[in-house]
Amino acid sequence: MAPDILIEDPRWHDCEFERLATAALAATLTHMGLADTDAEISLLACNDARIAGLNTDFRDKAGPTNVLSWPAVDLAASEPGGTPHPPVPGIDGTLELGDIAIAFETCRREAADLGISMAGHVTHLTVHGLLHLLGYDHIRDADATLMQRLETEILGKMGLDDPYRT
Repeated sequence: MAPDILIEDPRWHDCEFERLATAALAATLTHMGLADTDAEISLLACNDARIAGLNTDFRDKAGPTNVLSWPAVDLAASEPGGTPHPPVPGIDGTLELGDIAIAFETCRREAADLGISMAGHVTHLTVHGLLHLLGYDHIRDADATLMQRLETEILGKMGLDDPYRT
């Protein structure tokens, strides 16, 4: 799997976004039993102004956010806390999963506020974004519990602390 990565804001180069994101995607796909698939994922490494525009255009919410995801297919479970439907490969065997955008300033500010490394937070947001593409969400409490458990497991395997630990 080689994600399609577009780095719009050059500050992302300083934190090795491409290396971090690729590792986070691979770890997530492995954890979810999808390591041997040809997954199509696009990542946009942008700034707050760009993601604020996307947030307004696609979610009717003003202002920047840390990460946005656009799943290619809605895989969400119908029951709260249920496992999403598995992605189905296309005729060529490729899993078209979708797109993720991450905002530099918000990511950097959140990492500083949380007292964690930028690299760790970028990794977490990439895992989080890919889980959204795979049908996981955090709107309903039971879904949030499931998604957070998966994030914690994946990040733990990558040597990172539980991002939800208080």
